[in-house]
Amino acid sequence: MRVLAAMSGGVDSAVAAARMAEAGHDVTGVHLALSRNPQSYRSGARGCCTIEDSRDARRAADVIGIPFYVWDLAERFHADVVEDFVSEYAAGRTPNPCLRCNEKVKFSAVLERALALGFDAVATGHYARIVDTPEGRELHRAVDPAKDQSYVLGVLTQQQLAHAFFPLGDTVKTEVREEAQRRGLSVAAKPDSHDICFIADGNTPGFLSAQLGEAPGDIIDAQGNKLGEHQGTHGFTIGQRKGLRIGTPAADGKPRFVLDISPVDRTVTVGSRAELAVSQLTASKPRWCGPAPTEELQVKAQLRAHGEEVAVTAQVDGDEVQVSFTEPTSAVAPGQAVVLYDGTRVIGSATIDTVERVTAAV
Repeated sequence: MRVLAAMSGGVDSAVAAARMAEAGHDVTGVHLALSRNPQSYRSGARGCCTIEDSRDARRAADVIGIPFYVWDLAERFHADVVEDFVSEYAAGRTPNPCLRCNEKVKFSAVLERALALGFDAVATGHYARIVDTPEGRELHRAVDPAKDQSYVLGVLTQQQLAHAFFPLGDTVKTEVREEAQRRGLSVAAKPDSHDICFIADGNTPGFLSAQLGEAPGDIIDAQGNKLGEHQGTHGFTIGQRKGLRIGTPAADGKPRFVLDISPVDRTVTVGSRAELAVSQLTASKPRWCGPAPTEELQVKAQLRAHGEEVAVTAQVDGDEVQVSFTEPTSAVAPGQAVVLYDGTRVIGSATIDTVERVTAAV
């Protein structure tokens, strides 16, 4: 089988490519140049897609003994991921750029080009498992729960899963590094990249301020009382506790949390932890890893990339998904993805539009 191995320059994708080659596939490595400023270098473990990463990927491909190319997808990445990220924050929503990158770039633009060039599949270093069944391919959680990335892959369709390989899904991270060392891959001890790859310094509010400018407004409580001021609603996320800079403490002395973000009137509403509790949500733009559900589901849901599973009831009505929580859940933000699971199997995902809060006791 002809396989295109996406090689980021990190240890995971290098070992994934090596495993595919060792399994007898005709493997070609490709590094995705996603940065508009490829002359920049990473700072510690932050950032990606730099010249340093490209060189690390090339060296790994040489050790593995596979052809290697660099594909420039910077414009596609900027339009589909970076601009989407900025516009979502400008609208008071909280997007997940990794999920969007998988949907729009790695398993859309890259896979489409790979198939057009005669490749049969794309392999990546994601920690997730694909299980073949008589009904088709299923996406499952990885064996290593600490590294599981099935949440950000919940946007993949059955057609995309049919042309995907995740060779690391049955391995824990420590074993991957040990294997890289045995294979003579220089990236064996390279730090993992983290945070948002296109914000190398990790300062998301600073990045958004540079893109959107300052738009001062008020920080208020649920009764409309002004508690403070801010320089832009894009600097906040639902559930945020730190950095609110509210001078007056709450009456009960307990911390306040961001409850609502309204870019139109430039207000950020804060309240107690109890007021964060959500009983249900409505989501749209569903992406199903298999056939779309036709009956009410009693399943688990994950609401953030590193969040815990919660029990839910989900009902699908065309392009809308209604999710009710068995127990109230906090810090649910519009713009995030809700990913549904049946055991370890990923059913699909949808983008959260609205939430219904539990009325807090006064």
